[in-house]
Amino acid sequence: MGAVAVAVSCPRCGGPVRPPDLMHTDWRCDDDGAVPPLHTARHIGAEILHSTVAGMADAHSGHGRPPSPLWCPWPLLAGWTVTGVAWAGDVHTGVRAATVACSGPDPLAGGPADLVLVAEEPGLGLGNRFAGIPGPDPGALLADAMTEVAPGHAENGVSHAKIRAGGHPTPLWSVKSPTDRSVYVGEARGMWLYAITWPASAGYVLAEDVVLQDLSEWTPAELVFGAPSPYLHGKV
Repeated sequence: MGAVAVAVSCPRCGGPVRPPDLMHTDWRCDDDGAVPPLHTARHIGAEILHSTVAGMADAHSGHGRPPSPLWCPWPLLAGWTVTGVAWAGDVHTGVRAATVACSGPDPLAGGPADLVLVAEEPGLGLGNRFAGIPGPDPGALLADAMTEVAPGHAENGVSHAKIRAGGHPTPLWSVKSPTDRSVYVGEARGMWLYAITWPASAGYVLAEDVVLQDLSEWTPAELVFGAPSPYLHGKV
């Protein structure tokens, strides 16, 4: 990622990782073993975002499959800013996950709120860490959510939120999580898509007409940036 200052950590637990050496070809976490390293930009701005996208492209070059999309609401929600960016992987694994953080006003309580969007391959565990739920993926919790009958509906399987990701309608389901946040999960481009908000009431932003743009394909020049998100820097 060139001159961009980054923190490198384990995507599953947020702990330190060791780079490949003579004994191991993978990055390794003492608790989780071999993992694709999570690269988190310490600051955020237009130049840092462009450098991050370029670094993701370089890491994924030659892997023969699409990298994880870098989903971001666009247009941004009213009063919201982009507050962080991170991706997991290296030149050996390619880009396995990517996340964008945003901050803005809570639509119900009126105080500050945070949103983290995560796209990841199955089994990676990054989204579950931010969501505060156990395991490497949300499959079991999502299955439970999809079998519940939503209020006002006669059948199960009705999604709790509907957004558009990359131009396609994308249903999301609310899954059980710690009470300090809300967690919505779905699928886009063959990968898990998480939308996680703090506080839990901020999940109502998904009731708006939310459209997600893949910043690795096109980055709007009008993006507004804010202070770095605490949720990408160790708060969870």
